Amino acid sequence: MRSKSGFAPYLALITAVFQVGLSQGAQRGQTFREPLDPFAYGLLLVGPLMIVLHRKFPISTAVVTFLATYVYVWGGYPYGGVFVAPIVMLFLLVLRRHRLVAWILAGITLAAFILYSWVTLQPQRGLFHDLAVSSFILLTMVAAELVRIARERRAQQQRAAEEESRRQASEERLTMAQELHDVLAHNISLIHVQASTALHLIDDNPEQARTALATIKAASKEVLGEMRSVLNVLREGAPRSPTAGLDRLDELIERSGLEVTLKRVGSRPLPPSVERAAYRIVQESLTNAARHAPGSAVTVRLEYCSSELVIRVTDTGATTPAVLSESGSGNGIPGMRERAAALGGTLVAGPSGGGFQVEARLPLPEETS
Repeated sequence: MRSKSGFAPYLALITAVFQVGLSQGAQRGQTFREPLDPFAYGLLLVGPLMIVLHRKFPISTAVVTFLATYVYVWGGYPYGGVFVAPIVMLFLLVLRRHRLVAWILAGITLAAFILYSWVTLQPQRGLFHDLAVSSFILLTMVAAELVRIARERRAQQQRAAEEESRRQASEERLTMAQELHDVLAHNISLIHVQASTALHLIDDNPEQARTALATIKAASKEVLGEMRSVLNVLREGAPRSPTAGLDRLDELIERSGLEVTLKRVGSRPLPPSVERAAYRIVQESLTNAARHAPGSAVTVRLEYCSSELVIRVTDTGATTPAVLSESGSGNGIPGMRERAAALGGTLVAGPSGGGFQVEARLPLPEETS
């Protein structure tokens, strides 16, 4: 707003220079018109002064500008530069949402000029003169409308770009919140399970207790590192890259505290979004196994098919009803299902034999040679 208001004095100065300069030049070629005098110069400066005040008083300044122009023309002074200020004023009215006023003033001006030429018996009066004046005023208004349309279209595109930017930022915040949830849920659950194990074994089996405490130390370090990685993505200018991928799956399994068998069938490059979702699904599945079936054997199977990635995480332990309920306090299974659905995939979780199985199918793009 400040920049637009600050431009008005410069526009007024330019208009004043053109009005006075062109009028002085026109006086040399229009010897049959009245010569410029102080009153004429005053009329030529009314329009530029009104441009300075136009933002506060758009309609009244426009009317004053056109009245000064009519007085100048009917006073018999040279044609030419006096029309600069009315043209500028018409553009300002159209661009500042006073289109009706602009068109009314344009029509009044057309009638005033035609009437002047016939009443004062000007030598140029006639059909050609009337058509020329009409065409000039009409072209001025059409040009002003075209500028308005281009300006509104540019503003609309800018608003759409800003809205898209806000939408992407909102999606990124949701993604980061989900990342933080998964990181904390997995590692805090692991720490809880290992702490319980350490307390149970610290008197009778200190060696195993020490192993559990070492796992707690590694898990706490990991959660701090992952949280720092996720939060760094939120910083301005930080690279927006996945915080976890399947290349860290062996490390995840090692820290789980479970007996895990990893099987990979096939191999192919994966999009970053699929990498991140697959990692988090395996992570959440191992968290559920450690929480509800500690000590069970777990199998993680990854099948790299041509059109999808199939993930199966199966444990052999007895699953409690809490893990089967999606209305409990946790968001593990619903969260995994949301991750799969966001990529156009599916996730099914339920009892399998004496244990529990999570199966996710994530679609993949066609491989390019």
